[in-house]
Amino acid sequence: MRVLVIGAGGHGQVVADLLRAATRAGDPLEFAGYLDDRIEQNDDPSPSPRELRAGGPVLGPISALWTIPHDGVVVAIGDNDARARIAERLRAAGERLAIARHPTAILSDRVCIGDGTMVCAGVIVCVGTSLGRGVILNTGCTVDHDSRIGDYAHVAPGVRIGGDVSIGERAFIGIGAVILPRVTIGRGAIVGAGAVVTRDVPPAVTVVGVPARVLNTAARGVTH
Repeated sequence: MRVLVIGAGGHGQVVADLLRAATRAGDPLEFAGYLDDRIEQNDDPSPSPRELRAGGPVLGPISALWTIPHDGVVVAIGDNDARARIAERLRAAGERLAIARHPTAILSDRVCIGDGTMVCAGVIVCVGTSLGRGVILNTGCTVDHDSRIGDYAHVAPGVRIGGDVSIGERAFIGIGAVILPRVTIGRGAIVGAGAVVTRDVPPAVTVVGVPARVLNTAARGVTH
């Protein structure tokens, strides 16, 4: 299965490495190159600086997708709203959103995974958990039993999520944060790095600290 990665930035490179690792482990996935609207337009056949940094070919902008042979795509963009917007547009156009899973990730066979979700190296997801579409479970995070991660949420490296936690669509959980069991994180909320969340977080606010408290009292706008 030839997979194109949308986005040649940092997270795109992580996903490309993930796909290469999956290939080496015998998974029928093949990294086919990047598409990125920030590509430098020139006729020089030598690798561009972006390609050298990305460790793979940048084949063109996203609009070139339909001219390149492939079997699926992964939208590897860290920004939740941008990832959701691009992925939903491609899905509506009939594109297959591939699930990218690193071979070192450990997932119960009773985990539901939505299309386009990325599960990075060292992730652990326990029994009864559901992952929505386009979720990012970043390096080394853990999700305990019976939790729910909404569409296009991003769980950063090293996060610890307790059992029966609900994380809303497009929420962002910062590096090393801890979410205690049975807590609900609202849609579009941001949990700061290293925060310890002991109570429910309303939609579209930012919480920081130990224990986590609301940083901004005015709710952020969350695009649809």
